[in-house]
Amino acid sequence: MRTAWPIDSRPREKLQLLGAQSLSDTELLALLLRTGTAKAHVLDLASQILQQFGGLAGLLNASPAALRAVNGLGPAKQAELCAVAELAKRATAQSLQDRPTFTQPQAVKHYLQLHLAHLPNEHFAVLFLDSQHHLLAMETLFQGTLNHTSVYPREVLVRALHHGAGAVILAHNHPSGCAEPSPADVQLTKTLQDALRVVDVRVLDHMVVSQGAVYSMAEQGLL
Repeated sequence: MRTAWPIDSRPREKLQLLGAQSLSDTELLALLLRTGTAKAHVLDLASQILQQFGGLAGLLNASPAALRAVNGLGPAKQAELCAVAELAKRATAQSLQDRPTFTQPQAVKHYLQLHLAHLPNEHFAVLFLDSQHHLLAMETLFQGTLNHTSVYPREVLVRALHHGAGAVILAHNHPSGCAEPSPADVQLTKTLQDALRVVDVRVLDHMVVSQGAVYSMAEQGLL
């Protein structure tokens, strides 16, 4: 049976009265979906989808195949969600291209979460930056298992030279959910620092991404 939601819970009216920032994640998604199903009000459907994907970050990282498996999401809604996810990634990337990364650490973390947080296996990525620390490109260079990825410093160095980078931010995800780096992660960072220093490329940070957090080695004094 469909839930009868009170009028003050209607996302469109609430947005018009109080602004988009007043809406919950469920309400924002419901506004995008517009309609529910025969058995579920749009707010119930939005809540179920967010629970299924572990929140907005998981939904924005969901594959087309995962979206197709959701009851109540037709082709049009699937396409809209994919478009919103891509817009979010491009908007954050543009911000990092326009302004130095060190002035917006939260944007860097958000960008990495959009790309890495909900991947099922470990992925190692590099943000290549120019000498003023604007984003040139992000590349996922290595993929591994649930809890291990083999990283080859030579390949990181080759890609840094390819982009003409003056600095890099290293990043990898922990599918286990714990964002704290392992001793091996810290040692890898030092190895990459030494390798990239030879070609005058600075390692600004190494961020470990989980579904709920991003750990910055630079913020914790590990670089």
